[in-house]
Amino acid sequence: MKKAVIFDMDGVVVNTEPLSHRANMKFYKSLGIDVTDEIYSTFIGNSDRNIIQKIVGLYKLEENEDVLLQGCLDYYCDEFDNDVSIELMPGVKDLIVDLYNNGMNILLASSSSKIKIDRIFTRFGLYPYFSHIISGQDFEFSKPHPAIFLEAVAKSGFTADECIVIEDSTNGIKAATSAGVYCIGYKGEEDSLQDTSLANEVIHDFKELSFERIRDIK
Repeated sequence: MKKAVIFDMDGVVVNTEPLSHRANMKFYKSLGIDVTDEIYSTFIGNSDRNIIQKIVGLYKLEENEDVLLQGCLDYYCDEFDNDVSIELMPGVKDLIVDLYNNGMNILLASSSSKIKIDRIFTRFGLYPYFSHIISGQDFEFSKPHPAIFLEAVAKSGFTADECIVIEDSTNGIKAATSAGVYCIGYKGEEDSLQDTSLANEVIHDFKELSFERIRDIK
């Protein structure tokens, strides 16, 4: 019986990928570097700091990493604050409420920085439903390293076998499975370069899930 659900955020709870892409491309342009879609797809699921570390290495940047990270976050926050079109993924709020009302422990384990998580959770009123919010900002290693999900399992108060993870990224799914947690891969309608084949199962619509369905996963 499953007793806790660990959600990823970007691409699972909310569709911020287009916004993040726009903000990041503006940021990269300001640095004078050209990040291809192929390279960019490998960043999905990584923490903001780990992404900065990667572009510093790939493009031989000399700027201070902390300065670059703050610049990246500034571009994101500016884009977010001026975009009123962002929406939660279809059906995810109904699932979260269903899980919450039935006593399921709900946690967030997102590679995003705390300032990004706070903007999403504040705008959409998500704080009351989640017992713990875990940011990749607090970890040295990013997904696909399992550290963030191992921490989420520990904070849930249950064993890995009693938890599930809902993820959309290749790196996130690898992290969940490495942590020994049953992983549901979410693949929405939009085309994605993310490989969900390593997930225990894949859904295309949150209507496929419910408290009872998740509770009874073996």
